[in-house]
Amino acid sequence: MRQFTHLLSIRTTRRGLVDFTKDVRAWVAAQRVTTGLLTVFCKHTSASLLIQENAAPEVRTDLEAFFEQIAPEDPGRYEHDDEGPDDMPAHLRTALTQVQLSIPVLDGEPVLGTWQALYLFEHRQRPHVREIVLHLLAE
Repeated sequence: MRQFTHLLSIRTTRRGLVDFTKDVRAWVAAQRVTTGLLTVFCKHTSASLLIQENAAPEVRTDLEAFFEQIAPEDPGRYEHDDEGPDDMPAHLRTALTQVQLSIPVLDGEPVLGTWQALYLFEHRQRPHVREIVLHLLAE
């Protein structure tokens, strides 16, 4: 077994979903492996990861609207607001999603369905640089 790691930086501009599938596909291809398991890990507590539809932009719009409803910015609602009114809602949204994904690699490519893409889900209003760790365990 061989192991490969990479730190991917993703610059966000606002709250929402950022597709980073092409970056992951390119990195996996550069490792020249056939079979393996890719772990994708987000090093933040106010951003998360999703595998979601990549064809209809309405899916992303609806997901963002849903999370606005279940974890709204509401001054006075939360005790934790050290970094502003979007601080605690960002942590709640991360708790409801995930910070780690496991994706099989077959024939040198991450196995994703036809309409699936990898997204960083930024939960904060202002821009950030988010770090994603890629770890590939391969034959």
